[in-house]
Amino acid sequence: MKRRDFLASGLALPLLSVPALAAPAQLKFRNLYSRGRDLTAEAAALNGKAVEMIGYMAPPLKPEIDFFVLTKLPMSVCPFCENEAQWPDDIVLALTDGPVDPVRYTDLIRATGTFETGFETDPETGFVSFVRLRDTRYEKL
Repeated sequence: MKRRDFLASGLALPLLSVPALAAPAQLKFRNLYSRGRDLTAEAAALNGKAVEMIGYMAPPLKPEIDFFVLTKLPMSVCPFCENEAQWPDDIVLALTDGPVDPVRYTDLIRATGTFETGFETDPETGFVSFVRLRDTRYEKL
């Protein structure tokens, strides 16, 4: 039976069921920590899940790196280059699949990736992170 004959017959076309992709959870910097370095219940519950965060890209350490630091407020210098008195406690390490295309430190970005918690030391750089986004994708807002 041709399509137009099928439609004229009044029979319904079968519907295909396509599962919807779950939207990433929104995580705000203010909801990361409750006291000191203790994660909030919300942040702890998102471990291993897709999240979206809005923030700023800190200036990179060097060209052609596969990570950046997502910060709550714009930083004009790399946070790893500052002393402890200036180190922000609300940063997230954002690991990407390839070289980072830096954006201006004053441009707001949306970063999406898999949220991870727990201390981890990067074997190549020696940097220690407590919260991370893996497989991060980002866009300038």
